[in-house]
Amino acid sequence: MTSTSDPRDLRDQLDTLTTEAFRPELADIDRLPTLDIARLMNGEDATVAGAVAARLPEIAAAVDAVAERMARGGRLVYAGAGTAGRLGVLDASECPPTFDTAPGQVVGVIAGGPQALVVPVEGAEDSRELAERDLAPLRLVPDDTVVGVSASGRTPYAVGAVEYARARGTLTIGLSCNPGSALAAAADHGIEVVTGPELLTGSTRLKAGTAQKLVLNMLSTITMIRLGKTYGNLMVDVRASNDKLRARSRRIVALATGARDDAVERALAATDGEVKPAILTLLADVDGPTATRLLHESGGHLRAALAAATG
Repeated sequence: MTSTSDPRDLRDQLDTLTTEAFRPELADIDRLPTLDIARLMNGEDATVAGAVAARLPEIAAAVDAVAERMARGGRLVYAGAGTAGRLGVLDASECPPTFDTAPGQVVGVIAGGPQALVVPVEGAEDSRELAERDLAPLRLVPDDTVVGVSASGRTPYAVGAVEYARARGTLTIGLSCNPGSALAAAADHGIEVVTGPELLTGSTRLKAGTAQKLVLNMLSTITMIRLGKTYGNLMVDVRASNDKLRARSRRIVALATGARDDAVERALAATDGEVKPAILTLLADVDGPTATRLLHESGGHLRAALAAATG
């Protein structure tokens, strides 16, 4: 796959991007002691949180829109190329063990397919058509959300994904790290976290990548909080698929209820190891099937189920 863009046009576009700007004051960075370089990098990273903070109202609005749709059965889909695509796939892959999301509920799509997670796929990011081809099998509906992720905000794959989704009535979010981006303009919700020039010119896996990771953390985590996947700050929908997570499940039940170890074990045994109903059996003094029913009737929100059981 090759790009048909004029290289001079692309160079001119890059010259306008803050993420691609050259910093002459760092031209001798390779001559510095290692500790000094580390201090410089650390100082640069410290600015990222502030750049994200400046966009919190936009992030919150996007989260509320996503959560509203996911509560009706919609999916959250990330689409991007290179580092941005990998970060989307990473966030999606963490949702099942952390929040027990259903298969296909949170999806990461990367330009070039799964192999692009570890090997660059030449030219994949330059194709809007490839984005359409990758999203078409998902059969997007209005309750779904597609998040295009691109540091530059001009990557054809990410922009094409958002345009394709929006044309189908799907909610769209454009996450970039440059102001006035084509990606933000194409999306229902544009989030532009302006992190400025990188330590290494154009290496957007650095500050821009960190900013994208922070925003994706917020999008998925706060959405899951809104969907009742937590009780306070406890991950009550954690999927206990290994010894560490089984131990965490026991600890979560104990923290939520104050129950002794033997009572925690009995509660988990009565609910097939499911944390949320186990907590409800202890706090509301109900059996496992009743806890499961109450949670189903409350849409999975533990606080609502507890109020229904005790009120």
